[in-house]
This record gives sequence, C-alpha cells and structure tokens, in this order.
Amino acid sequence: MIEQAKSIIRLMTIEDIEAVFQVEEDAFPTPWKPSVFINELHANKFAHYFVCEVEGEVIGYCGLWVIGEDAQITNIAIHTSARGQKRGEELLSYAMAYAKEMGARHLSLEVRVSNNVAQGLYKKLGFQPGGIRKNYYTDNQEDAMVMWVNINEEQ
Repeated sequence: MIEQAKSIIRLMTIEDIEAVFQVEEDAFPTPWKPSVFINELHANKFAHYFVCEVEGEVIGYCGLWVIGEDAQITNIAIHTSARGQKRGEELLSYAMAYAKEMGARHLSLEVRVSNNVAQGLYKKLGFQPGGIRKNYYTDNQEDAMVMWVNINEEQ
C-alpha cells in the first residue's frame, strides 16, 4: 500500500492567491477573480480562508465567514488532480473546528443541487438540507441547496 502524502492546512496568505486562483479556475465555471480573494483577506473582518497544501503545493482552499454564532462556508474546492483522496473532508473538518473555536454554533453552505458528490461529503460531516435558493448560480441559473449543521453541541 502506498502511503498518501500528508496534507498541511493553514491560513491563506496573499502569496497563495495565484495558486488558489488556479484551483478556483479548475473547480468552478465562474471563478472568483483574484481581487475578490485579496478583498476577503484584507477588508472582510468576518473572513477566514485556509489552504490545503500537499508537498508544498496548494491543492485546495476553503473560505469561512464567522459572524457571532453563525458561520458560512463561502467556497471550498480541491483541484481535480487531488480529488478522491479525502482532502476536501480534511479541509472542511478543519474549517468546522475553526468556526467552533471562534464561537460559532451553526454552519451553513450552498451547494449545487446537481453536485451529489459534495452533498455526500457534507452529509457525512453532519450537514442537513435546509432549503433551496432558486436560480442561485449565475452561470446556468441552477438552484442551490442550503445545508446546515450545528457545530457547537455536545456530541
């Protein structure tokens, strides 16, 4: 059995923007521009962004907003070359633990109704469907499923 290289998850820095943008372009039909990430890192006091590195290369990232007891995953993506290795699960679990440490009690996200793989991961981590946002995605007007999880309850 070949051992998988270890992931390192850390806070995103400005130096990561180019690599994060490559992941963003690979993962999404309408990627955020680098300036959006720069704004999130410098101007949004609620934003916390993380990267997942493997052998020194950024292969994924996750954005999180924490506002009081509520937290929101803004984006999460793993480059297609690194999918299927549980890196997304590691990254999302890290963001959930971070949100909990920050005092959040509830965490939500939106996911394309057609993205069954992502929905499966979110359900595995305790997220439950909470509603539909009609025509949410601008590239094709696909609906988004809103999913929620309570993260600060005694298990």
